[in-house]
Amino acid sequence: LAAGAAAADPDDRAEPLPPVADDALVQLLYTSGTTALPKGAMMTHRALVHEYTSAVVALDLDASDRPLHALPLYHSAQMHVFLLPYLAVGAESVILDGPDPEQIFDLVEAGLADSLFAPPTVWIALSRHPGFTTRDLSGLRKAYYGASIMPVPVLARLRDRLPRLAFYNCFGQSEIGPLATVLGPDEHEGRMDSCGRPVLFVEARVVDEQGREVPDGTRGEVVYRSPQLCTGYWDKPEETAEAFRGGWFHSGDLAVRDAEGYFTVVDRVKDVINSGGVLVASRQVEEALYEHPQVAEVAVIGLPDERWIEAVCAVVVRRADGTGGAAPVGERELIEAARARLAPFKAPKRVMFVDALPRNASGKVLKRELRERFGTS
Repeated sequence: LAAGAAAADPDDRAEPLPPVADDALVQLLYTSGTTALPKGAMMTHRALVHEYTSAVVALDLDASDRPLHALPLYHSAQMHVFLLPYLAVGAESVILDGPDPEQIFDLVEAGLADSLFAPPTVWIALSRHPGFTTRDLSGLRKAYYGASIMPVPVLARLRDRLPRLAFYNCFGQSEIGPLATVLGPDEHEGRMDSCGRPVLFVEARVVDEQGREVPDGTRGEVVYRSPQLCTGYWDKPEETAEAFRGGWFHSGDLAVRDAEGYFTVVDRVKDVINSGGVLVASRQVEEALYEHPQVAEVAVIGLPDERWIEAVCAVVVRRADGTGGAAPVGERELIEAARARLAPFKAPKRVMFVDALPRNASGKVLKRELRERFGTS
């Protein structure tokens, strides 16, 4: 006791806090709002505790890790897949104001950080930074990516540069805490476009528009059953009933499951483009365009068109450094590059160039803003 302090009288102790029910609401976890306005997912203590356990097991989180947290802590994955589960296992964490490449490289080189989670937009920025090829990043042991679909060409570049780095693909959404599936480091070979298999407390399947499970290899919507799920959307009973119809949570993600239980996400339901009556996955077109050396970032959207119903259109950010002094890539060149890799009907009808893609605070591209911007042009 400090000098002069008196011992506390046991009878003067404050009343203990009342017990908290496991189904009590602990957080309104807002969705990212990339395709529609954000909704508040009602998360309970029970849901988050189950999700933390799934994260620890599936992502090999360990007290000896030195995780670096570079995204805002209101980002559901940064908070509930990494920071809090890492605190639960006793790891020492480093928190940054933002994903600054120089800071990240400095901390890795100094041995103060050995694991990092970031969405594809941040990994793209890191891979394009000059320091990515010159700094000593051998101390980075675990690389987690998720929050949106990682382009396979970008992942291939990362793995080529850091062949000993263990990559984990983390997939899910706010409503499930948000971790639903994981592709582990030893599962990437031959399936780099996969988001893995369901984590410990998640049951997932792929269904058609009537809610019937489809055979392996058939595209459909991913639905979930899990104690990790929210109890619904705050003050939105109709949206809640629609999302949980048939006793399963409807994710809005289109995917294919293979015979081994691995899921590959094709697209968001709302991002699939109906071009001339044929459905085109924006992800496939984006990956074809990422193969071009002058493409830094790309988002593919469908815009209203009298002939095609929706025209496949690409919004592209050119690489700032060019390619060996070459002239900036133009619309026709990118359309032809896509045609060389895709069926003609999947190639963009238009290419628009921008300085930066619109993103929310967690780094996800806001395609709804692109549709609003270019849909009237």
